[in-house]
Amino acid sequence: MLALPLAMAFPALWAAAPKRWIAAAVSAAYFLAASRGLPQGVMIFYDTGIALGGALWITAATAFVAVHGLLWTDRSSWGRAERFGLASVVMAVPPFGIVGWAHPLTAAGVLFPGWGWLGLAAAAAGMLALTTRLWPVAAVALLGAWLWSAASWAPPPTPAGWRGVDTTMGAALGRAANLDQHRALLGHVQDVAEAGSSVVILPENALGLWTPTVSQLWKDALRTTHVVVIAGAAVADRHGYDNVLVEIAAGQAQVLYYARMPVPVSMWQPWRSWFGEGSSARAHLFANPIVTLQGRRIAPLICYEQLLLWPVLQSMLHGPDLIVATGNGWWTAGTSVVGIQRASVVAWARLFSTPLVMAFNI
Repeated sequence: MLALPLAMAFPALWAAAPKRWIAAAVSAAYFLAASRGLPQGVMIFYDTGIALGGALWITAATAFVAVHGLLWTDRSSWGRAERFGLASVVMAVPPFGIVGWAHPLTAAGVLFPGWGWLGLAAAAAGMLALTTRLWPVAAVALLGAWLWSAASWAPPPTPAGWRGVDTTMGAALGRAANLDQHRALLGHVQDVAEAGSSVVILPENALGLWTPTVSQLWKDALRTTHVVVIAGAAVADRHGYDNVLVEIAAGQAQVLYYARMPVPVSMWQPWRSWFGEGSSARAHLFANPIVTLQGRRIAPLICYEQLLLWPVLQSMLHGPDLIVATGNGWWTAGTSVVGIQRASVVAWARLFSTPLVMAFNI
C-alpha cells in the first residue's frame, strides 16, 4: 500500500510524451498494469478461457486511454496541467468514472495522512505540477512527503466493539442454498461476540438472497444476544436486484445500504433493460452515501466502489464516523485485485483520519 504514490509518475510521463499516440500508449500501459488482475479474474468468474478476460481488460481501458489521449496537448506546460486536470475530473465521476480505476489521487492518503481535504488538494496540486516545467520541484516535494509518511505510517484504527470477519468460503459464499452456511456464519458471529465485539461485519453477499426466511433465521438466532450484524446480501424483484448491506439485531432486520456501483458487466448490465430483461444489478450512483447505525454515521463501500473515486469522496463530504468496507473476492484468487481494494480503502481512511472496518471473502 505504501507504494501507491508511484501512481504519481503517470502524469509526469503523460506530459513528457512528445506526440498524442505516445501519450495514449503511456495511458494504456498505466491502466493495463494497474488492472492486470482482471483477465485472470474474469476467467475464474465465468469459468472460461483467457480470451474473454483479455477482451474485457482491453475494453475497460478504452475509456481511460481515450480521455487521456484526446486531452493530451503539445501546448505550454500549464496548458498540459489544465488538460490533465480535466482528464482527472472526467475519470473521477460518472459516466467515465465508472471505470476510473487506479486514479492517481488515491495516493493522497499515503502522501498526506490525516490532512483530509487539504491533503487531497495538496496531492492534486502536486499531480498537476508534475505535468509542468516545475516537475522536478514537485517530484522532490512529493518524494519528501512520501518518505516522511512511510517512516511514521500507522494503520487506521478500528472503533471499539466493531469487528470485521474475513472468510475463506470461496465461490460458495452466498450461493449455497442450505442452512449449513448460515450456521457457519452464525458461528463466526458468536465467536467474535464472545470476544467482546458488539457490531460484527460480514463480507459482501455473505447471506445470499435476502428473503423473509433468511431474515427470520438470523433474527431468531440473534434474539438472545446484544450483537448487531452488518452483512452483504442481494434483494431481488422482477425488475432486477440490489447489492445491499443489511442490519440484523435481536428480533429485527432491515436493509441498511444499497450499492451505488455494482461491478459492471458481471453484475451491472443496464443494456438488459433495453430488451425487457430484468436480471441486472441496479446502480444507485449517488444514493445513500451515509447510513446511520447506533448513532454512528457510516460510509459504506461495497467491493467495486473501493476502486473508484466518487463513492468515497461523496461519503467523505458528509463527515462519517467510520468506513465499513466489504468485498467478495473469491474470483480474484492469485491476482492483486483484493490487495488493491484494501490498499485504496486504507489510504482513504488515513487521509481523512477515519476509523475503518473491513470484511472480505476469498
